[in-house]
Parts: sequence; structure tokens; C-alpha cells
Amino acid sequence: MNPVGASPVPGAGPAWAGWTALAEHPWAYPALEVTHLLGIGLLLGSLAVLDLRVWGRAAALPVRPLARLSLACSATGFGLAASSGLLMFATQPQELLANRAFVLKMGLLFLAGLNAAIFHARGSLDRLDSVARAQTLASLALWVAAIACGRWIAYL
Repeated sequence: MNPVGASPVPGAGPAWAGWTALAEHPWAYPALEVTHLLGIGLLLGSLAVLDLRVWGRAAALPVRPLARLSLACSATGFGLAASSGLLMFATQPQELLANRAFVLKMGLLFLAGLNAAIFHARGSLDRLDSVARAQTLASLALWVAAIACGRWIAYL
């Protein structure tokens, strides 16, 4: 943990005292963790529903309306996870940047985002082919691996 008044970023000057207060408050940091987990659950759950549809489950449901709902829920979940994650990161950036599990998690999140961009850029929702199915498996694997790395941060 950074000393009070120390900069969370080397050479950036004094830190905002709120970062220290946030990290040391008896319920603020745990509330951020709960928000982070809720965001992850919403993100991954809604992606899993869309992935199942890409794989042919619930074929009676039209893909486009389901995708709009799923992606709106995913975006909301990502927003919750990202905003709470950034606040948690701000309380101890040096320690997290030195943590292999955190760095790997960030790389996996980047790859998950890249996979999603490619999925939509190639029109996978209109094709529902083997490439689209492979991308949903890659997406699920990347998100689960990122979650696992997130849990490992505390142990490395």
C-alpha cells in the first residue's frame, strides 16, 4: 500500500488522499469488490446466453433481438467491472503492475475485447457458422481465464 500522500504513479506528485481512504475504509473497498463481481456476473452471464444461441440452443429466439439485449447487459456489466476495477487499481497501482496475475488478466481482457470486435466485424451474428462458434468458445475461455487471474492477484 502506498504511504499517505505518496503518489500512486511514480513521478506524478502527491496522491489524492481519497485513494488511501478508499483502500483503508472498512466497507468501501469491499463494496467495490462486490460491484466488480456483480459486473463480471452480468457480463459473463449475458455473453453465455448469446453464446448458447450461436451454438443453436433456443433456435426459436431471433438472434438480433437477443443479441441487442445480451450486449446491452454485457456492456452494463463491463462498465460496472471496469469502473470498480479502475478504482481498486488506483488504490495500489505499483503493486498491481508488479503482479504477474494482474498483468496477465489485463492481457486476457485485451484479447477478449479484440475477439469481440472481430466477432462483430465479420458479421458472425448473421453467419452463426463454425468460426462464430469457435469465437464464442474463445470468448468464454478468455473471460474465465481473466476471472481466474483476478482471483490469483491476491496470492502472487
